[in-house]
Amino acid sequence: MSKKIDFIKRFFQDFYLVIILIFLYAPIATMTVLSFNNSKSRTQWGGFTLKWYTQMFSSDTIMTALYNTLLIAFLSSLIAVIIGTAAAIAINGMKRVPRTIFMGITNIPMLNADIVTGISLMLAFIAFGISLGFKTILIAHITFNIPYVILSVMPKLKQTDKSTYEAALDLGATPVYAFFKVIFPDILPGVLSGFLMSFTMSLDDFIITHFTRGAGINTLSTLIYSEVRRGIKPSMYALSTIIFFTVLVLLLITNFAPKKKI
Repeated sequence: MSKKIDFIKRFFQDFYLVIILIFLYAPIATMTVLSFNNSKSRTQWGGFTLKWYTQMFSSDTIMTALYNTLLIAFLSSLIAVIIGTAAAIAINGMKRVPRTIFMGITNIPMLNADIVTGISLMLAFIAFGISLGFKTILIAHITFNIPYVILSVMPKLKQTDKSTYEAALDLGATPVYAFFKVIFPDILPGVLSGFLMSFTMSLDDFIITHFTRGAGINTLSTLIYSEVRRGIKPSMYALSTIIFFTVLVLLLITNFAPKKKI
């Protein structure tokens, strides 16, 4: 009897998991199929084709938006990692009360609605006479990425042994040399996590980018939004499919790459 009950429990657990996976990946599978559909219709199959991929690579608008998206994501993540890591080190060196206050302040941008952040940054740029464009998007992305870096680095800083750093200083190492040789290797996983999280958030952002971009510049998110009113072209399905499978391959390489034996 108990074996039968266990079998039923496992069956429903597996069934529930399959349903969740279907809801998660059925839209992506649909988009992938449509990217190879010769017809523009989303309900009729017109035969297999690669013309939407060719059209995507030959479109200056899509390629420019992709370039802007990747450049902004990379630069904002890199700068946010530098600023956020330095801020995390400073906060970690504070006493308990100031550290708690600053960590609370760090959490506010993450809990705040994107539309509030976007409008606030837009008004700030206008108030300081900064014309909206590439640089304002970059500044905005750096701003909302910094908290993610701080929260990724802080746990690693708490795990580091301060006595090792102090011992390096006592042996004649400069503070900068001791940091990069002693502290930085320990917090590197947190730094990389912060960079990847920042890159993902920047790549995916629409609302803040929409309010701070001005005229004449597009990212993938704003380009897709502008096309919704006229109808999304199948070439955008092709671009989204390439991005999805690129991320999937990177995840597979990361998770299944052979570990180095110590």
